[in-house]
Amino acid sequence: MPAPTDFIIIGENVHTTRVLLRKNPRIRTEEGREGITFLDGDGESSLVIPEAVKRSQDYEEGRIKHVKIAVQAAMSDDEERTSVGQAYLRHLILQQERVGTDFLDVNVDEISIKTADQKAAMAWLALFVQSISRLPLSIDSSSMEVIEVGMAACDTDRERPMLNSASLERMGALTFAHQRDARVVVTAAGERGMPSDAAERVANASRMIEAAGAEGIPLSDIFVDPLIFPISVDKSFALHSLDAMRELRAKFGPEIHITGGFSNVSFGIPYRRAINDVFFKLAVEAGADSGIIDPVANNPERAWDIDSSSTAYRLAEDVLLGKDEHCRNYIRAWRKGEFS
Repeated sequence: MPAPTDFIIIGENVHTTRVLLRKNPRIRTEEGREGITFLDGDGESSLVIPEAVKRSQDYEEGRIKHVKIAVQAAMSDDEERTSVGQAYLRHLILQQERVGTDFLDVNVDEISIKTADQKAAMAWLALFVQSISRLPLSIDSSSMEVIEVGMAACDTDRERPMLNSASLERMGALTFAHQRDARVVVTAAGERGMPSDAAERVANASRMIEAAGAEGIPLSDIFVDPLIFPISVDKSFALHSLDAMRELRAKFGPEIHITGGFSNVSFGIPYRRAINDVFFKLAVEAGADSGIIDPVANNPERAWDIDSSSTAYRLAEDVLLGKDEHCRNYIRAWRKGEFS
């Protein structure tokens, strides 16, 4: 089966929520300073991890929010920190561009709990990303105020941006997206919580699609996110999303786009790449033509070409289809080194 060449990638690597594990080999201590190494032009640079970060709970639990560190450094008054922070962000942006990303998803929610700080960071980061790449932006936040700032910063002379996202809890986002002539991600979230199964996902998403149509937004500008939850929590979660994708594709036809945060499905499971790659194939077969993904770690071309007869594929598919209770067989195989 040929690869889905028209698959739309919404690259999620310019997110302050993004995490590197402290055990990652890119994190090294040199001359008494712990930093995150990256390629800057022809050489290697290091983004220093601030002492304040080392006192955080995330750091103590082995997680480093590296994009947050880079944005804060890039916006600082310290010339050296600013230069390195901007170089790090440039590296992330160009990496995604090189692997064929269609939109760059920008999110600054982790910068601060203060809306004013988030708005300032969004205004700066949206402009900075556009100074590096001609790719259109996908503006993402839990706050409509922050989304409005990001959308206002989008260059109207380039391809139209995307608003990520609208939901039954945030219907006004549809009006705003239409006013800005933006594409829009609509989610299957309910008015008072998350959907419990495929039927609820389809019902919620259908209401959003119909409301978007009433606003004058064409199906071709709508990206539906059925919401993908970790299978480490419930073995049925992947099936709920996949079934919803099939039903939404059958109901709304070829014009609408079906997307989602694919890597969410593998949270809490070792060797996540195998799970992510197999879920990608299953999602495309179910009707997805887009994904909000890390296209560097989870390259769609590689995922599509994975050998479906391999041990890794078979074990990951069993997990995703709910056939491997508590992922026991998968984890046992990983511990025995059967995926290497």
